[in-house]
Amino acid sequence: MTELFGKKLKALRSSKKISQKEFGKIFGLAESTIGMYERDERRPDFELLNKFADYFEVSTDYLLGRTDMSEISKEEKDEAEFQAFANDPELKRWYRELPKSKEEDLRMLRSMWEVIKKETK
Repeated sequence: MTELFGKKLKALRSSKKISQKEFGKIFGLAESTIGMYERDERRPDFELLNKFADYFEVSTDYLLGRTDMSEISKEEKDEAEFQAFANDPELKRWYRELPKSKEEDLRMLRSMWEVIKKETK
């Protein structure tokens, strides 16, 4: 991580017009911790870095200074949403139980899905 991280974090926070204290509250961090990140005196762990990137809707590469492109492509957003959905433990449990369901229940589920798709269009 280069010294660009702190500058980019500060610029992004400032662009949202929120103080270090307000920003810290969002992530459960002290104002002083945010200040240390912005001065490159301290570095966030990977999980927190991802949360910052999600909050500002930028890539972690942008925050780390690996690219100047702050926008995340639609494909990257779609993939991130899919991964979050696919890695949901509740969904995995449901998906494993699905083949054990009765044919009648599966038909009803498919009908319900068709109704939901029509309503969201």
